Amino acid sequence: MGAAASLVFSRILGMGWHVVDGSKVKWSEREPLFEGQPPRQFVEVTDEAELKSSRARLWRYPPGTRGRRHADKVQEEVFVVVSGTLTMQLGDPPERVDVGAPGLVAVQPGTPLLVRNESDEDLVLYIYGAPAEQGGADFFDDTGELGV
Repeated sequence: MGAAASLVFSRILGMGWHVVDGSKVKWSEREPLFEGQPPRQFVEVTDEAELKSSRARLWRYPPGTRGRRHADKVQEEVFVVVSGTLTMQLGDPPERVDVGAPGLVAVQPGTPLLVRNESDEDLVLYIYGAPAEQGGADFFDDTGELGV
């Protein structure tokens, strides 16, 4: 009995996890990309959760904000809607996709994408990418004002 208990105990000690509570961590601000837009906010989940094989951020997009149109060269990215409504433009030419909570969009490397919040409420997203390596991104011209 003693040996079996030690074996189970050793396996439990070898496990690891981290909890990131978005209401208790420091949110950083990203400068607005476009004039008249409020800043987006993010939590660097990669650091907070000590991720080794992937990268992640928790994002807050105020109403009427958007990111930069780009295509990641290496990472597969998953966009999980925590609250609000995500509007994405995917591919080339861009195709509009609207996703509410709880929903997600998975994007393969090399696919042009643009994240937008066209709603009247905050959009909170968990964005997760793997592998952890940053291989850079190609950036594209903006597709225009919101609503397009």
